[in-house]
Amino acid sequence: MDMLRLFIIGICIGMANVIPGVSGGTLAVVFNIYDRFVNAITYNVKKLWANKRFVGPLISGMALGVLLFSKLITVLYEHFPVQTNFFFTGLIIGSLPMIFASTVKTDEGKKLSAGKYIGIFICVAAGLSALLFFSYLEGSFDGSTPDMTSALPDFTFKLAMRIFIAGYIGAIAMVIPGISGSLLMLILGVYTIVMKSIPSLFIPSEFFHALSLLLPNGIGVLIGLICGAKLVAWLLKKAPNHTYAVILGLLLGSAVNLFPGFTSIQNAGQAIACLLCVIVGAAMAYFSGRLAPADKGNA
Repeated sequence: MDMLRLFIIGICIGMANVIPGVSGGTLAVVFNIYDRFVNAITYNVKKLWANKRFVGPLISGMALGVLLFSKLITVLYEHFPVQTNFFFTGLIIGSLPMIFASTVKTDEGKKLSAGKYIGIFICVAAGLSALLFFSYLEGSFDGSTPDMTSALPDFTFKLAMRIFIAGYIGAIAMVIPGISGSLLMLILGVYTIVMKSIPSLFIPSEFFHALSLLLPNGIGVLIGLICGAKLVAWLLKKAPNHTYAVILGLLLGSAVNLFPGFTSIQNAGQAIACLLCVIVGAAMAYFSGRLAPADKGNA
């Protein structure tokens, strides 16, 4: 029964990880498995095997959740690209208050020094600059919606490295409650490639092409989960304000980069739908982030 419960929890976490702005780590907190999850994925192979009755059903459920929800995301971008991008923009906006609060958080009774404020500002600028640099490389300053109707890109070593890095960073983000790994993959420009590749695995003519694009991401996710969790824990322990400041910079840049623009709205009905998408997206991300601080200590 416990393995079935873990499998169902894994499905929920996997579905959350597909949605940019929604944190799988937060759901791990909500389901009261966060500490056990982080400890399991940071152990060595022998200890990981010792936790197989926990890790096995959880990871299997997460994989199924990703498979089920990736197709839905593909359909949304094919038929409602503008509304979907407004929804993602709302998710980013809703994430900002939680990240900002974490950026300036101090121990009770203490205040941030002027030097630390300067350091935080520099880290925000660094995160923002990194996002703009990636945007410049991709030529994505026009705010256009991701094209989910086009064919998968050809495999190249450069693309594979970018997909690997995005998977690695996304996996690291996944272990932080309130931080969305898929959102960072979206920022780094590989989210739509991965989402479109997953359902393509079930098309015989596209299987090997899709697999070649997913393997670098899968390897990056695996390494990020096993090795990156300790790095994140160390950074959040030693320099939490500056670590969250870099993430804040990434989010600020991504909100500008993903916003499809008001000119993409064609009529009043679409305008209302886009407004609702922004509101729903912002509310989902905001309340998802609000859950993490309250429950983390109980995990």
